[in-house]
Amino acid sequence: MARWEPGAAERLQQAALELFATRGFEQTTATEIAQSVGLTERTFFRHFSDKREVLFHGQQVLVEAFLSGVDAAPPEASPIEVVAAALRSAASFFPDEHRSRSRARHSVIDQNPALRERERHKLASIAAAVADALRARGVDELAATLAAESGITVFRIAFAQWIREDEHRSLDDIAAQVLRELLTLAATAAPKIPG
Repeated sequence: MARWEPGAAERLQQAALELFATRGFEQTTATEIAQSVGLTERTFFRHFSDKREVLFHGQQVLVEAFLSGVDAAPPEASPIEVVAAALRSAASFFPDEHRSRSRARHSVIDQNPALRERERHKLASIAAAVADALRARGVDELAATLAAESGITVFRIAFAQWIREDEHRSLDDIAAQVLRELLTLAATAAPKIPG
């Protein structure tokens, strides 16, 4: 068996992505992932509770990135300005050199209904955390929920654009454009909505 080497979790993640892409998520076992990088199944389970976790490892770091943006926003910022700060902070979690890996991960998730559901749950959890942080800043319930949910929608749409093969803009630039579009739509509709 191979000697211990640092970076086992990252090597397992990379191997899993490659195997999932070529063989399929359901057809790939944790043992095969571990063996492909010279590790044991036991080592795999030291890092991940199951093979789904390989794809969702680091979720808490992403939540923290969103919340760091909320914390960094000035006290007088409006809820949507706070969400914009959270989006900028989260975008820093996805540098351009991670685009191809993110694209591969998205492809694997997109092909499996259970993984798509897990991804939706992840985004809902982030929205809930951002809404809680907005409420802690004194934003009322409805405004906090609308701003947080809108922010996650912006993030999801921007991320889908960012991983396109022909896309070269940063996630931050794309998210800012999507947010501006949302605000433009809301501003043009506001005078026409009764009440």
